[in-house]
Amino acid sequence: MLQLRSDSLATTHAIAAALAGLVRSGDVIVLAGEMGAGKTAFAQGFGAALGVTDHMTSPTYNLVHSHPAGRLTLHHADLYRLSTQHEVADLALAELAEADGVLLVEWGDVVGGALGEHVLVRLEALPSDDGDDDARSLVVSAVGRAWAARWEKLTRAVEAWTC
Repeated sequence: MLQLRSDSLATTHAIAAALAGLVRSGDVIVLAGEMGAGKTAFAQGFGAALGVTDHMTSPTYNLVHSHPAGRLTLHHADLYRLSTQHEVADLALAELAEADGVLLVEWGDVVGGALGEHVLVRLEALPSDDGDDDARSLVVSAVGRAWAARWEKLTRAVEAWTC
């Protein structure tokens, strides 16, 4: 598990970019945290690092947006509005990632078990006395063995932000 701290939107994007630099086709990244924790901001930094050029918004009502991103397609899902495992299964999210890209899922922690092996990024907005609303705590962990061989590279890539 990696415990990281971001003091700005730019830093959150940089952390996301470090993770994006290590993903492979078929990978699943799950973003968790309360409303306003920075999940969509993280997704935007992740997408930009992969080569997504269109503006990324949270796909809350569409559920999934697919973005061609150079070497991979980024499938960006938001499960906030889903309430059952069956609704998630109907989306066939794992198949999207396996076919041609990476799956990044906001609010995916509620159904993490259904997503198979993945990296979990838990974001939390940090309280601030000086009005800085961009400070975040990020905890990154791997579920399953898919990231075992890349974990050391990820640790080095985010070393500057380790708590």
